Amino acid sequence: MSKFLHYSSMTKKFIMAIAGLFLIAFLPVHLGINLFILPITEGHEETFREAVHFMISNPLVKIGELFLFAAFSIHVIQGVILQLQNWLARPKRYKIEGWAHTSFFSKFMIHTGAVIFVFLLIHFINFYFVKLGWTNAPQGIVPVENNHDFYHMATNLFSNSAYSIVYIVMFLALAFHLNHAFQSAFQTFGLNHSKYTPAIKFIGHLYSIFIPLGFITIPLYFLLF
Repeated sequence: MSKFLHYSSMTKKFIMAIAGLFLIAFLPVHLGINLFILPITEGHEETFREAVHFMISNPLVKIGELFLFAAFSIHVIQGVILQLQNWLARPKRYKIEGWAHTSFFSKFMIHTGAVIFVFLLIHFINFYFVKLGWTNAPQGIVPVENNHDFYHMATNLFSNSAYSIVYIVMFLALAFHLNHAFQSAFQTFGLNHSKYTPAIKFIGHLYSIFIPLGFITIPLYFLLF
C-alpha cells in the first residue's frame, strides 16, 4: 500500500509538472502580445488587434487553447490534492521541523497559487468570458466596440488604478510562484545533477524575474503616465 501511495504521489507531481511547464511556455507568448498595448511602436494598437485576431481565429490556436485550459485545470487540481495530502500525512512535530528546512519560495506555493487562481478568474471574467458572451465588457474612458475589442477592454481596465495595483500584486505573487515551480518541475523529471542543476536554477531565476516584470510594465505605464 505504501508503495502504491508513493507511486500515486509521484505520478501526480509528474502530471502537475508537465501542465506547469506548458503554462510556463505560454506566458512569453501572452506577454509579447500584451506589450503592444503600450505605445512603444508606431501602429501598436493595430498590431495588438491583428495578434489578438490571429489568436482567436486560428484553428491551431483554438486547439492549443483547449490544452491550455486543460493544463491549467490539471495543475490547480493536482496542486491542491498534493498539498492536502502533505498536510494530512505529516505529524504536527514533523510539520514544524520540516517548515524550518523548507526553502522560502516552496513554503508559500499554495498561497501564491491561490492568489494567481483568484486573479485568473477575474481575468477570464473581463476578457475570455466577454468573448463568449457570458459577461459584459469592462467599461471605462473608451466605449468597447464589440466582444472582440480587447484593446479597449484592456486600456479601460488598466486606466483603473485599483485594477492596475491588483494586477501588479498578482504578478509579484506569480514571480514567487515561478521561482520555485520552474526548477521544481525539472527536479520532478529527475533532472537533478551537479552539472546542470545550477544552470536550471539560474534560468528559472531569470524567467521568474523578467516575465512578471514584463507584465508589470503595462499597469505601471498607465499608473505613471
